[in-house]
Amino acid sequence: MPAQHSNHEISGTIIDERSRFTLREFCSVCGVQTELVLEMVEEGVIEPHGPRPEEWVFQGRALLRAQTALRLVHDLRLNWPGAALALDLLEDLERLR
Repeated sequence: MPAQHSNHEISGTIIDERSRFTLREFCSVCGVQTELVLEMVEEGVIEPHGPRPEEWVFQGRALLRAQTALRLVHDLRLNWPGAALALDLLEDLERLR
């Protein structure tokens, strides 16, 4: 029986340190509500640039931290301060390597 070939198109966006996101874009990419992002900011998980949520800009690094924090909270049942601490320790470990 011959192998079947499917023509599925995959698209994506490369995100790096130069990537910038508004609060709305950040919520969309993370797949979360604004309230959850506000909570992550309040607990020190991520740090936006700008004085108010309407003016916030998030860097690509914040997206990686947010996604990792969401997994830590969901999978390991950490609270937000615990997730922020774990992320800081993981980043320190990476710098030491």
